[in-house]
Amino acid sequence: MKIDCVWEHHGNDSILYANSFVGAFTRGASKEEAIRKMPDEIRRFRLWRGETPRDDYDIEIVQEKESGLQIRDADSDVLFTTENGPLNAEEYQYLKSLALKSAEDFHTLYSSFPDRHKSALPYRRTFYGAVPRTAEEMYRHTKNVNEYYFSEIGAEADNEGTIVSCRERGFEALESIADYLSLKTVTGSYDEQWSVRKVFRRFIWHDRIHAKAMYRMGILTFGEGAVPDIFGFAR
Repeated sequence: MKIDCVWEHHGNDSILYANSFVGAFTRGASKEEAIRKMPDEIRRFRLWRGETPRDDYDIEIVQEKESGLQIRDADSDVLFTTENGPLNAEEYQYLKSLALKSAEDFHTLYSSFPDRHKSALPYRRTFYGAVPRTAEEMYRHTKNVNEYYFSEIGAEADNEGTIVSCRERGFEALESIADYLSLKTVTGSYDEQWSVRKVFRRFIWHDRIHAKAMYRMGILTFGEGAVPDIFGFAR
């Protein structure tokens, strides 16, 4: 099975995204490392979606973006060429269901922690500030991109309530915009280009980054089996 991928990089530091598996990604200190990781990421992603994965994947890079951002810290601003253009109602509803499942699973993972303020991770700081260490910090960080992402495409949203409830309200706000399925790609904050498809991808991708970090932190802090492997990171 051929997997078309988008390669975003800063020097050798790389993020690889799967075009047809919205939110699936790998990172590496090189393009080759990111490519090697992608088949396992696709298998885990398809299991998370409730599908039966295949054993054979052929990774092909179809788009490249050299970025000035700190890719090693999972910063990104790429817009896929496939993320332009109108959506149909069926595609929108599928992507919406996936983005809400991602939020629900993230909230379930967060809620499972025996202590949401405890972490064995060392304090670490990047150019963007302190890296979230506890389940509470990771959850708040992940939830609080809601207003930002929706506002970039003109939908009025907020960060109140749970990650699920504020995301649901954001979609309601988006759906109140006339011709929301046909919104054009726009240039938003920091000269970054945004589209409705990109918002879906960014939500699922961002959830996945921090769910993986939260799960691994939970195992390190509380031991094997202490938190559920909802996203299938250990498979």
